[in-house]
Amino acid sequence: MKKISSCLLPVLLVAQLANAEVTTNEQSVVEHSTAIPTSVIVIPIERMIERGLLHVIRRGLDQVRETENAALVLEMDTPGGRVDVTETIMRLLLDLPEHVQTFTYIKKDALSAGALIAVATQNIYMAPGSRIGASAIVGAGGDIEEGDMKEKHVSALVALVRSAAYTNGHDPDLFESMIRRDMEYEIDGEMIVPAGQLLTLSDHEAKRMVGTNDVQRPLLSKGTVANIEEMLTQAGIENYTLHTITPTRAERLARWIEMFAFLFLAGGLIGIYVEFRTPGFGIPGITGIILLGIFFWGHRIAGLSGDWQLMIFGLGVLLLLVEIFIIPGFGITGISGILLMLIAIFFTMASPLPETDAPWFEIPTIDVQRALLQLALSFVFTLGIGTILSRYLPKAIGFRNLVLETAITGRTYDPQKNETPSEASPPPIQSGDTGVTVTSLHPSGYARINGQRIGVVAQGSFLDINIPIRVVSAQGNHIVVTQSPQQKDQA
Repeated sequence: MKKISSCLLPVLLVAQLANAEVTTNEQSVVEHSTAIPTSVIVIPIERMIERGLLHVIRRGLDQVRETENAALVLEMDTPGGRVDVTETIMRLLLDLPEHVQTFTYIKKDALSAGALIAVATQNIYMAPGSRIGASAIVGAGGDIEEGDMKEKHVSALVALVRSAAYTNGHDPDLFESMIRRDMEYEIDGEMIVPAGQLLTLSDHEAKRMVGTNDVQRPLLSKGTVANIEEMLTQAGIENYTLHTITPTRAERLARWIEMFAFLFLAGGLIGIYVEFRTPGFGIPGITGIILLGIFFWGHRIAGLSGDWQLMIFGLGVLLLLVEIFIIPGFGITGISGILLMLIAIFFTMASPLPETDAPWFEIPTIDVQRALLQLALSFVFTLGIGTILSRYLPKAIGFRNLVLETAITGRTYDPQKNETPSEASPPPIQSGDTGVTVTSLHPSGYARINGQRIGVVAQGSFLDINIPIRVVSAQGNHIVVTQSPQQKDQA
């Protein structure tokens, strides 16, 4: 009997060690480092969650990695934002070293994307009167498309959220009920949210204790506290140094540019469109190039535009300027410049986020659709507003002083001033004057009228070079011409 016991003893010891190892591994999913941090880094997440926020998040997480024995706090007040940016932030948080303690402090709202970012942290605390939840995927006009495409997006997001919840000790079903409207969620036989509703919790509801009498835990929030300092005290963190990641002026400006990117894009395209619809070169073209430059600068500061997009855009602007100032008319050079600028704009709006390390040809379908939609809306907006401006802007008082023209509209001959006719300037252009095109008119270009080389705009169809023309109207610098009737009869 003693021999049998002696033989079984090693087996029992191995089994106990294996069981202990399994238990330890299971607990590591929800238990994290107990080392008390000496440095706490706070990253504010405010307003809409968009791509411009990523630069601030990356800078803060880099400081967390570089600081010895640091903890991270996300100070949150957001109504939500873009899904792709949310997923990127979640992955960045989940990739932090295991010894880093992570907190979310909800000042007011952690709705939609904010709630999903919170699940990627280990500890969630809420301020009095704050809320968390309502994280269904929606588009610009409401719910995204129905059917397989919607389920594809939702399923991928739910998988990431459930994985983050398991890792940080949260209830995966609770967060899934924030995303799926058709999912019920109940605790201990009590219905928390029925099917057909999205789960949203107040600070009182989120901190309620659930479970049996022997084992109880908070539903979500570990406590309602007035500020970050009280949260850290309740978490047992003392004698620490608090560092808040404050966005720089350039980062704040870049976020606003990203939020209103459509306006800068549409404004830039309108300026260029008006420039080609009116003679000469002036304030519309300059304004258009400046607005598009601001568009790229903001994306560059936010880390969303790489060197190659900027180089393509710069080359497009250069070709456009060559077409305007050097090459007569408007042809392949100007068209190539505009195409290069549009390509750069498209890949700036649809390029993969830097953290994904994906090549440019693996752009997510949803990003391609969003970029194409923004470009299409910009074109419609440009054609509408640009047509109105190109028609009425040249008539505005003071517009002539803002346009660079090659025409000379100086004095006419005055016999009272003892001048010879050769010293006087040619007479002003009037309706009915005739001339010939010296460049192609598409629709703007240059013509020679009364011995003057002057910028004109063709009425109706485009005109080629060396076509006889007649002035239809002349109001300041806005000279409208049409093909001479005699030339039309000969054709």
